[in-house]
Amino acid sequence: MPSNRNVLYLVIGVLIVAVGVLSYNLYKAKQEPEGLQINVGPDGLKIKTK
Repeated sequence: MPSNRNVLYLVIGVLIVAVGVLSYNLYKAKQEPEGLQINVGPDGLKIKTK
């Protein structure tokens, strides 16, 4: 019986770590990149430095 409890704790720990990693990746993906941004549109060429 105690080994089942240890496996349950292990699975819960792995799930918590996975949620943390996925949250961090989503946070980084939503941030605007730093550097130079070049946009070409109907108004012409726009260059922004960040």
